[in-house]
Parts: sequence; C-alpha cells; structure tokens
Amino acid sequence: MTMPARSPVSDCIIEAGTVLTGLDADGGMQMRHDVGIRVDRGVIAQIGPLEAVGYGQDHLPRYGSRDMIAMPGLVNAHHHFGVTPLMQGIPFAPLELWLPQFRAMRPVDTRLDTLYSAIEMLESGTTTVQHINSGLSGTPDGWMATADATLSAYGEIGMRAGFCFMIRDRNILGYDDDAEVLAGLPTDVRDWIAPKLAAAAIPISELMAFYQDLRDRWLPANGDHVRLNLAPANLHWCSDPCLQAIMDTARATGGSVHMHLLETERQRDFAYKRYGHSAVEHLKAIECLGPELTLGHGNWMSRGDLDLIADCGCTLCHNASSGLRLGSGIAPVNEMRRRGIPVSLGIDQSNIADDRDMTLEMKLVWALHRETGLFNERPDAAAVLQMATEHGARSVGFGGFTGRLVPGQQADIVLMDRRKIARPAIHPRTPIVEALLHRGGRHAIHQVFVGGRLVVDGGKVVTIDRDAVLTEIAAILERQDTPAEATARTAVETMMPHLEARLRASSLGEGQKSYRYNAMADGT
Repeated sequence: MTMPARSPVSDCIIEAGTVLTGLDADGGMQMRHDVGIRVDRGVIAQIGPLEAVGYGQDHLPRYGSRDMIAMPGLVNAHHHFGVTPLMQGIPFAPLELWLPQFRAMRPVDTRLDTLYSAIEMLESGTTTVQHINSGLSGTPDGWMATADATLSAYGEIGMRAGFCFMIRDRNILGYDDDAEVLAGLPTDVRDWIAPKLAAAAIPISELMAFYQDLRDRWLPANGDHVRLNLAPANLHWCSDPCLQAIMDTARATGGSVHMHLLETERQRDFAYKRYGHSAVEHLKAIECLGPELTLGHGNWMSRGDLDLIADCGCTLCHNASSGLRLGSGIAPVNEMRRRGIPVSLGIDQSNIADDRDMTLEMKLVWALHRETGLFNERPDAAAVLQMATEHGARSVGFGGFTGRLVPGQQADIVLMDRRKIARPAIHPRTPIVEALLHRGGRHAIHQVFVGGRLVVDGGKVVTIDRDAVLTEIAAILERQDTPAEATARTAVETMMPHLEARLRASSLGEGQKSYRYNAMADGT
C-alpha cells in the first residue's frame, strides 16, 4: 500500500498586529507588533516589519491584517475518539462505573469519527493532537486498518497527530483478575463479554512488533505531521513486564510514551494495596520513569511523587474537564509548576461543554488553580498558553518542531480577530495575552494554518466537506439499534450492578471527604 503524502504546505505571508511568540525564561510572553510572518515550505522563515518581510515576495499569497492576533497552534495532548459517550446515551459516572458502559456504544466509522473531533479541534485553534486509541483487538490486519484510517483522516483535514494505542494485559474489567470477575457474572453476560476480552488479549511482543511496523509504514513519508507513540493504559491494567517492554521499545525507537496514572483515588489505593507504596514509586522502582514519559491526569500524586517526577524529567498532562465531570479530582498543577515539571493540557474524551474547544479548556484551567491566598503563585494567562502549546508539543513528540512562533519552527498559526475579542472595546492597558485567554475563543478565530497551509478560514474548516461529515455522523447516531447493539446494551445493563458491587466490597477509595480534590489536602 502506498502511504498518503503528508499534508501540503503553502508559502505565504501572514500579517498580524500582535504575534505571541512564546514564553521567555522568566515566564513572560514575548510579542512582536505590526509584523509579517513569512512562511517558506511550511516553516517560519522570517518575522519582521511587513515591508521588509514582503520585499520581493509579491508572488506569495497574503493573509491576516493588523486587526489579527497570531498565536501558536494549540495542542490537545490527550484525546481518545470523536462521538462522545454522552451523545450515545452514556451518563456521566465515576470513571470505574463509566468506562464499562462504553461497550454499549454504537460503532462509528473510524474516518468519520476522527474527522468529527478534528473539525471541533481545528475550529477552536488546535492544530496538533495526541490520539490515544482505546485499544486494539482481533488480528494485525485490523489494527493496521484502524491506524491507517485514523492517521489518514488527520492528514486529510490537515492536523498534526501523535498516534498511540492503549495497552493492557490484566484487570480489564476493574481492579481484580478478570477470571475472578467473569466467574461472578451471569452466564449470558459472561458468554457475551469473554470472547471480547480474549480478542484483546494480545501478547506484548506482538504489539511492540506492530508498533515498529507502524513506524516503518508512516514515518518515512509523513515525519512532519505524524508521531508514533506508546500508551500503557494504567498501572492496574499493566503488569511490570508489560510496562518494561513498552519503555524499552520507546527508548530504542525514540518514541514518546503517554500513560494514564493516578486519575482516581481508587487507583492510588490500588498501588498501595498491591505494592506497598505509591504508583509513582513503583514506576521508579521498575525503571519506567524518564523524559520520554507523559503521565496523564496525575490527580492523586503526593508531594513525594512530584519530587520523583521532577527528578526524572517526566511531563504531566492535565485533563481538567475530565477530572471534574467524572468526579476524579483536580491535578495539583501549582505544585507541579513549583517543581519545574512541564504541564501540558488534554481534553480527554471531551471538555466541560462536551466538545473539543481548547480555548474553553484553557479558561477552566486558569480558574481551577487560582487557590485562595493573597500572594500564592498561580498560573497566569501566559503560563496556561504555554501548557496548551509548547508543553503539549513536547508531550506529543513535536518539541522544538512546533509550539512557538519563531523562525525555524513550523508555521502552525492561529489568527484571532482582535475586534471580536474586544466586543465592543477593550482598554489598551489590558495585557493582550490576558484578553486573548479570557475574552477570546472559537468565536474570534478567523484563520488557522498548519505548516503554512490554510485549514480554517472564516472560522470554518476548509480542507474537507465539514457539513457532509456532520450529516453522516447524524445518520449513524439516529438510526435504530441493530440486534447486536441491543444485545450489547442489555448485557452492559446487566453487568453494571455486578461491577458496582465488587467496587463497593473492594475497600478502594474509602474515606472520601467532601470537596477534597487531590492528595495535597492530606499533607502528603
């Protein structure tokens, strides 16, 4: 099979009244005013006075104006799939009681599902995504078809993407051994779900071989737009040999690793119950911490955990909306930042508005970490923007390649209309980056470029027929259940009380206290 060529780039000149280039070493936002950005083969070649940048370049297309604020393309560093569980009738619940219900969701064509969330991301300024496939099953041909369809869809719409697939080799149905859980289920439910578990029980050696095949298949022709990464699902889902094989493979190939960890109190308690120490301490003990690793969520890390992470050079991915909507907790971002830990942002399945608008997620992140002191350190708008750009690019594997608007980096650029941010006016002394965070958003996004290629114009994706995609998605969701889908829904409804009873009897997460969102309140 011939791999699709990477997305085309465009040489052009982009004018802006203000360019947010990125943070300096002291945490201040660096800016250029009334300039042009010259893009050469997808890369920022020059930023300077428009007359100088445009000299001798009359043949290049020009975009923007002095009414535009240019910022780096945003990065969603933790994403799973497009059509949300809520759209499919799955109510919100604590994570352990939410995930099993996904088995009742209707399958959606991979290309359409990928394009659906990509439309939402691009139109809200997100140009790069870490796509974490929920897990592979069946045969290698099917794995490759899924990866091809996902990455081809991102290429079609014009986004950069890291692709990885969640890897589990134990405790798929909860915190206990699957054979034990299956034995407690009604016979008809056990007969329905057991084959599905068996199809997903793939030896780690085969998954690592597939990962290498995927790299060989996609990276040579698509290295500017694609990263291939690895995603151990979580500590309770992965044995030590599984985790060590994943980390060994990543270190041998130069890939990044994105691992869910300490999302809920139950996950924290599992580690202490199984290993006698924290999940982070266990990863350290088996030599699975390092700069190639991003830890997703991290809501229930202690101060000691954060010290270890800072020493090992890991990145954290903060999924604020997810932690709130599922009652999982709030990551101690201020403690992370005090230790110099890079924090990226992810929307996870979807944000507080059940879509993929990173500009909204950034507002939530800013507000969550104000804390209540008069003089405590808290992330300002510039720090939040860095989380959503430079740190996100590092997490996905595009660090130093994109994430800032400086010569030599890729021209992933979002233009926001200053007039729409003002609505109707804003005082000149208001810091631009503060105005952009708090008053900007999808409504103000005029154009988006990826590698100099115009992918959003007038606030709408222009690389695909967006309305046709949305129409096809609607047709899939609105049709009647097939017999197989009705069977799945009944089986899940029957299974859930049994899983809930096991969780109640497990003693994991006992001692929950009102309005306690992470381990910092415990003094640990």
